[in-house]
Order: sequence, then C-alpha cells, then structure tokens
Amino acid sequence: MGDPNANGGRGAARGDVYPWWLVGRWLVGGAFRGAFRMRFAGLSNVPRVGGALLAYNHVSVLDPVLVALGADRRNRSVHFLSLAQAFDQPLVGWALRRTRQIPLRRGLGDWQALEAVAGAIRAGALAGMSPEGTVGDGSALQPGQKGAARIALLTGSPVIPVGIWGVQQRWGKSGLTYGRPLRPVVGVAFGPPVVPEGDAKSRADVRVTTDRIMNALDAQVGAARRLA
Repeated sequence: MGDPNANGGRGAARGDVYPWWLVGRWLVGGAFRGAFRMRFAGLSNVPRVGGALLAYNHVSVLDPVLVALGADRRNRSVHFLSLAQAFDQPLVGWALRRTRQIPLRRGLGDWQALEAVAGAIRAGALAGMSPEGTVGDGSALQPGQKGAARIALLTGSPVIPVGIWGVQQRWGKSGLTYGRPLRPVVGVAFGPPVVPEGDAKSRADVRVTTDRIMNALDAQVGAARRLA
C-alpha cells in the first residue's frame, strides 16, 4: 500500500478505541479478511482526532463494517446509526450496545437519533451513516436523505465521503449469495472532507449541503469501483 502514513496505517497513538472495539477488530476483522480481499484508499482523510461524519453509499448490510475497519486503521472507533429493531435481537443487540452504536427508528423523523449523532461528533468522535438510507442495487446512488446534511450543519464538522464497491457480490440487496470468486475484491475509498456551510434550520442550506455530500460520495464510489 506504500507509505503507511499516506494510506492511514496504524501509528503509535491509541486514538479513541476501547476494549469492546478491540474485540470486534479481532473477531469481525479476522472474518472479513478471510471473506474478502479488501483494498482501502484515502485513509489519511480520516482525522486522527476530532469529530467528523463518515457518509457512505449503501450496497450491502455489511457496509458499516468496512467503514469501521478503514477508520480502525487510523485508530478511530465509529458510532453508526443502526435500526432500532436490531437492538432487540439478543446477540446483535448486545454487540451494538457494547460497541456504542445509536438506534434509529426509520420513517419517524427520529430527531433524537440525529441529536445523539451530533452529540457524539461534538464530543470529538466519528459517526457513520448512509445518506441513501436503504440498501440499493449499486447501479446508481439513491436520492440523498437530509439527515447527514443536518448533522453536518448542526455540528459544523466535516463530512468524509466513503465509497464502497464489491461487497454486494457476496451480500447485496437480495441477501447472502455464494459463488465465485470465493473472496471478492472490495474497494473502500475515503474522500476529502466536505466542509458544511450554512444553517441547519434553512431548507435551502440543507438541500445544498445534501447535494454537495452526494456529489462527493458519487466520486468516491467511482474510486472504490476502480479499486475493486
């Protein structure tokens, strides 16, 4: 991968990882290294310290894990928005709570969840979400929802666009599939930050910021496809 600093290799700093995150790194990271050939680019765009929102395209339910594994190479943990129903599942809910994820009640305009994400970012943490909202087929980005822009404008923190490609060969919109290649190549590209400008209460500013995020994300999806 070249210079480890340019590509976000782990340095001496511990970052904001914690014991349960380290357990996840070992268990989930090991499983993903066995299942996929992962290629990361632009990891230096993930800040070593300070709050930011990681906004990724959504081609698989596995997308957050790939974003987390990339951020982990910068010694950073990530708080993701996860469906509230998942927290009710015995094993999955336990893991989500231990890794400090944030429940989202889809379709209810969950301002409580958005405020929780904004609070985490203001406290200096990384948060992650997909502006598309739901898993798509990857043929094109789905319309961007307003939540990512609102969070960015509320906090004034940068949005890091993250393009993902290839994981849908194993687990796409239709679910888990088997076949060749046995270990698909997955590209994950972290792009330059989108710095928010405007007022979270202004519909025009939210719309413009949403468009900026989606345009940056589209460019990173292209970069991820080239990696894969």
